[in-house]
Amino acid sequence: MKLLRAALALLPLLPLLRPAGAVEPISLGLAIAGAAASALTGIISYPRLYCYFRECCLQRHDQRVAAVLQENLDKKLFGQHLVGKVVVKAVKGFLNNTKAKKPLALSLHGWTGTGKNFVSKIIAESIYKRGLQSKYVHQFVATLHFPHAHSINLYKDQLQSWIRGNVSICPRSLFIFDEMDKMHAGLIDSIKPFLDYYEFLDGVSYRQAIFIFLSNAGAEKITEVALDFWRNGRRREDIQLTEMQNALSVSVFNNKNSGFWHSTLIDRNLIDYFVPFLPLEYKHVKMCVRVEIESRGYVVDEEILTRIADEMTYFPREERIYSDKGCKTVDAKLDYYYDF
Repeated sequence: MKLLRAALALLPLLPLLRPAGAVEPISLGLAIAGAAASALTGIISYPRLYCYFRECCLQRHDQRVAAVLQENLDKKLFGQHLVGKVVVKAVKGFLNNTKAKKPLALSLHGWTGTGKNFVSKIIAESIYKRGLQSKYVHQFVATLHFPHAHSINLYKDQLQSWIRGNVSICPRSLFIFDEMDKMHAGLIDSIKPFLDYYEFLDGVSYRQAIFIFLSNAGAEKITEVALDFWRNGRRREDIQLTEMQNALSVSVFNNKNSGFWHSTLIDRNLIDYFVPFLPLEYKHVKMCVRVEIESRGYVVDEEILTRIADEMTYFPREERIYSDKGCKTVDAKLDYYYDF
């Protein structure tokens, strides 16, 4: 950086450096160009300095990733105490582990609108400044990228090739698989070698990569546990991950409508964490509405906020405890009530 600044500082002096016997302008220009080139070489020689100007693989320092992740989850995610604890610890521990034996694999489960996509977005943004737009973050949507059952063998080859190529470029690549409950059974097993405990596969190590799977599968089991707590007068915050993990993994493994149906990823214990997203209650919906209004720079109108929360539909029919769409339609309802 100092070299570059020194070279640039010489440019205004160029007209003054032309007396008789002085260096020829062309020679001086070449000298300055040489200094600038040396400065550029110096920048490239220092990865952190180079990455200030260009996006690099693992852009943020590991400790900073955990801080950004924790801050964003605390401010923007509601009603998901299990998610906050598990995700931060899992990601932080993995990034700080210089001798990881396998890639990190997180499977996020719950109803629509409970925050699965939102959390995957926050994880991406905590690692790479450009988040989902980063060239090191790769998102697959089952119904878009793998729509036809008769092409499953082609998809398997393409998926393996895509992962192999991108991890070769950036070992800390992040892969997000959305709509796992709509993926054709057997397809996801094609990436099993990349999630396993191999040090190298054809000269490539996958141990620094991160895989995140999003699915509605298992949501019934999660709701069953949450509802049981509510009916017994127990706080949802008292639900422990141990009460969910095994039941959730078994439920997903045996769900014929899931891309994880009888998957070797589960059978071989290659999914590190099954993360349950609890159904959102009325108070959580109001929190979503408030944050969305504030994010748009508008003063919160409590009457409109309550009206939007009241218009959401809730289940079970008798108790009306949980929003059946979570916070997913909050955005559209705000557009209706506020003259943006």
